[in-house]
Amino acid sequence: MTDHISPTQFSASEGVEDWRVLGDGACAFFRTGSFGEGARLVQAIGELPGVEDHHPDVDLRHDGVTVRLVTDADGYFGMSRRDAELASQISAAARKLGLSAYPSVVQSLLVIAGPPARAEVMPFWRAVLGYEPRQDSPDEDLVDPHGRGTPFWLEQMKEPRPDGGGAIHVAVWVPYEQAEARVAAALAAGGRMVRDEFAPSWWTLADAWGNEADIATIKGRD
Repeated sequence: MTDHISPTQFSASEGVEDWRVLGDGACAFFRTGSFGEGARLVQAIGELPGVEDHHPDVDLRHDGVTVRLVTDADGYFGMSRRDAELASQISAAARKLGLSAYPSVVQSLLVIAGPPARAEVMPFWRAVLGYEPRQDSPDEDLVDPHGRGTPFWLEQMKEPRPDGGGAIHVAVWVPYEQAEARVAAALAAGGRMVRDEFAPSWWTLADAWGNEADIATIKGRD
């Protein structure tokens, strides 16, 4: 594999204006007027050249279609030029059907556990979730082999957090331009800021009982 690219390089590629890189994959949401209209877009995606060899994750709902692209091969998990090419083709197929993309609504979720020793708890979480180790980080990341469930990351912790954060928290990946509004909404809804020194890559917030959530973007991660 020689066509690996960074999230910034993906975003600078031609024809990917509809897409936002969230975590490791690029996502787009195309709004539809009906379930049938969305099914026609899915069919069009399925007819694109080469899609059987490099297929996207597609989620069809009554109000739209969400598509995710990521390269998972040869020990690599991230963006590639092939993803950028396919993203451009999918956007063109959507435009041909009269459908528009809404980048502001895409997001992805990551569940994060913070054990002092990953190896001690990895077998438990692998068994209880029915997940498999991710190719490029098998000692710390678990993923759904069917691509349906939320990814699970075991973050190595030296000791429990002193600020009351739980052993498990979530990360919500959002487009960079939506992040500050999401943070502000969470604070207005009764949350508190725990850590912001890593912003705009991520802000860590907590609810009234100390349960934590990161608002995360790809900014500054290349």
